[in-house]
Amino acid sequence: MTRVTVTDVSVSYRDRVAVEGVSLDVEQGHWIGLVGPNGAGKSTLLRAVAGLVDYSGEVTFDGVAVPNAERSKTVALLPQNPVMPTGMTVGEYVLLGRTAHLSWLAAETDHDRAMVGESIERLDLLDFAGRPVDELSGGEAQRVALARALAQESSVLLLDEPTSALDIGHELAVLELVNEIRCERMLTVVAAMHNLTAAGRIADHVLVMANGATEAIGTPAEVLTSEVLGPVFGADISVLDAPDGTRVIVPLRSGHSI
Repeated sequence: MTRVTVTDVSVSYRDRVAVEGVSLDVEQGHWIGLVGPNGAGKSTLLRAVAGLVDYSGEVTFDGVAVPNAERSKTVALLPQNPVMPTGMTVGEYVLLGRTAHLSWLAAETDHDRAMVGESIERLDLLDFAGRPVDELSGGEAQRVALARALAQESSVLLLDEPTSALDIGHELAVLELVNEIRCERMLTVVAAMHNLTAAGRIADHVLVMANGATEAIGTPAEVLTSEVLGPVFGADISVLDAPDGTRVIVPLRSGHSI
């Protein structure tokens, strides 16, 4: 059970500022969606929270500044383009999610195997368990990588465009499954999301980023508006209210030239 607090975090690569002065506070069990155009800094911010890049500012978990090298028990990160090792099966790859819980040279326990089996089953991957991961399609690989992240049994789940390689049916199913597991385990989720409508439907709060900085942060109703999103994405955007209350984000015309 973990509250994630990011205070004035900045990340620079040589002379380029990728994230500049971003702050957010995610209560335990809540979901915050990170949205913005390509290059906005969403992935870099996730990597900073995971402790995978150097940054200035502060990231705390329940008020504690955990060293970068020790965050794997607290934080699980699903990257946008997960690396699939040659010669490893799906089952073996998902088992890697348990590494943070194993002492040096220790064998996996019944609980480790149970968590792997549960993750594979819930993501509808039973038929894939013995297949080599380097033979999977992009969408299949993304689901397998999510299974590994869930098997890690961390209290904070960081998702970087978790459904970018999935068709619309699997996209919705995967997001709903993650949301279901979040509620069951009271996970704290920070997710970079390309689907603005899905972000509005699932996230408790949304952080809108552009050029590495915060443009807006608040509830979906507060920030997923044409006034906020239009200038950020450089497009004419309409926000419609569906009968079920979902906010549907519709781009009408791009303001960019190619």
